[in-house]
Amino acid sequence: MGTDRYISPLSERYASKEMQYIFSQDMKFTTWRKLWVALAETEMELGLSENGKPVITQEQIDELKAHIDDINYDVAKAREKEVRHDVMSHVYAYGQQCPKAAGIIHLGATSCYVGDNTDIIIMREALKLVHKKLVCVIDELARFAKEYKDLPTIAFTHFQPAQPTTVGKRATLWLNEFMLDLEDLEYVQSTLKLLGSKGTTGTQASFLELFDGDNETIDKIDPMIAKKMGFEECYPVSGQTYSRKVDTRVANVLAGIAASAHKMSNDIRLLQHLKQVEEPFEKSQIGSSAMAYKRNPMRSERIASLADYVMVDALNPAIVSSTQWFERTLDDSANKRLSIPEGFLATDGILDLCLNVVDGLVVYPKVIYKQFMSEIPFMATENIMMDAVKNGGNRQELHEKIRTLSMEAGKTVKVEGKENNLVELIAADPSFNLTKEEIEKNLKPELYVGRAPYQVEVYLRDVVHPVLEKNRAELGVTADITV
Repeated sequence: MGTDRYISPLSERYASKEMQYIFSQDMKFTTWRKLWVALAETEMELGLSENGKPVITQEQIDELKAHIDDINYDVAKAREKEVRHDVMSHVYAYGQQCPKAAGIIHLGATSCYVGDNTDIIIMREALKLVHKKLVCVIDELARFAKEYKDLPTIAFTHFQPAQPTTVGKRATLWLNEFMLDLEDLEYVQSTLKLLGSKGTTGTQASFLELFDGDNETIDKIDPMIAKKMGFEECYPVSGQTYSRKVDTRVANVLAGIAASAHKMSNDIRLLQHLKQVEEPFEKSQIGSSAMAYKRNPMRSERIASLADYVMVDALNPAIVSSTQWFERTLDDSANKRLSIPEGFLATDGILDLCLNVVDGLVVYPKVIYKQFMSEIPFMATENIMMDAVKNGGNRQELHEKIRTLSMEAGKTVKVEGKENNLVELIAADPSFNLTKEEIEKNLKPELYVGRAPYQVEVYLRDVVHPVLEKNRAELGVTADITV
């Protein structure tokens, strides 16, 4: 392609080849042809005839099947310039390759038969790829959570130091949100249905004409087409199109994944600022054009940027579905051509980035420990005070002393920029009757993480591992996180 026209960054920079193929012209138009074959086969199998003679023959079906993949795009494009109708242009082009079957292509159908059914099929395939990548991200996060389930770290509420947790427990917070997304994704996947062949306003009037008013036979059309296209069933009622609410449900799943990825990437960016963790940084990678020493979290920032787009993109199907008039309007078409493919392409890029970041995330335990120890004396004061009471001190008096000394130590840290000296201040105060060594026994990080390591173990064992085990054979996920 030339350099004198716009190229989407989604295809140039972010989305995988697999996802790009799903939304390619080849995928779209070969699916159109498969749908035309399915319709013709169904009509033949149901005995469509005229004056006692079959309308459709096996010879015609075979001819159609022989040209599913070799699409004559040039003929279709030239025809569309004349008639300004994409479906009829491809009916014409298909007929040029299949002269014996030209007269029965699209018989009884309207444009949405190929257009809408293909959209559903493409979304189903795209959801399969998103599902696979989401499970892989969950698998990698589970490994990370297991590896660091015991590593204490300062937790944050309001981004202020709070009661400690572990690095692994924090990772389960990210993991749990992706697990919720997986539940939503699997539900939408399981309820996705084909439109079928409902006719111009959803009444199947054309088939009533073709089959001489035989309702019993017409009832078989949609189930047979659905089976041929790999679906359990079709939506029971529709106008000319499937309900655009379906697009809304799909886009909301993508927006949910984007939100979860955004939250994780935000946390990683903040932790990288604290120098506790670092996303992958290649040996020859340049962090800044001006400041050569910088190691910017560009992957996490890209996740956040794409996630913003996907979350906002979900508004498109919602607005489209709410403004459709009666049985059909065409003000959905241009929007759908953009919002659905781009939502999937961006989500695909997000999940690839998430997998890359989590797989290569570097943890710096010594930095985490140092920052932990700079805060823990304040959090240990309750335990220190209890030890002092056991040595004969007065609880109320010691409480006031602790408060005063904590303020003094806080000033040392914040105003003077020095190390936390609360332990030294307490040890020097005879009211506590404790040596520095006795005080420091209360500063062991593992004393303050509560049930975090246990919670990680139980969560991975009881919630995450069964999901990975279920998907292992299909997706190739190893699922070796048994605890």
